[in-house]
Amino acid sequence: MKRKQSAPCRVAGVHRRMHPQGGHAVVELALLLPLLLMLMLGIVESSLALYDKAVATNASREAARAGIVLKAPLLTVQQIQNVAANYAQGHLITFGSTVNPTVNVIQSSGTTSGNPLTVTVSYSFSGLVLGAYFNPLPNLLQISSSTTMNYE
Repeated sequence: MKRKQSAPCRVAGVHRRMHPQGGHAVVELALLLPLLLMLMLGIVESSLALYDKAVATNASREAARAGIVLKAPLLTVQQIQNVAANYAQGHLITFGSTVNPTVNVIQSSGTTSGNPLTVTVSYSFSGLVLGAYFNPLPNLLQISSSTTMNYE
């Protein structure tokens, strides 16, 4: 005697309709999306901070190089500070806020040939999210760079 076999497709289809499985993906997304967004924002913030650190380093190099070049008359401390400040203000990513970096120039041994000139550029980093929402301390991330070169 032959028995009738039911089609496995229909049984599986009926079972799926009675017990839907689609909600698991939504719950997993709701749990993981905030973590993924925080990770992405962290990557963006740290990238901006590293870029601004590179700009501060280049600003101090530009100012030190302008200060030590052999020419008459030599640049004054104010002119060296202006070189660094102009470079930094032109290249920093600030998202519309004004940034006034602090520039210190040290000529401890004078301006004769072979003596060092040190230029330090520093400012407080306030990134895209860090500065706008999560920065209770204004000097949370202080970016600073220093360059020392000898007079020619």
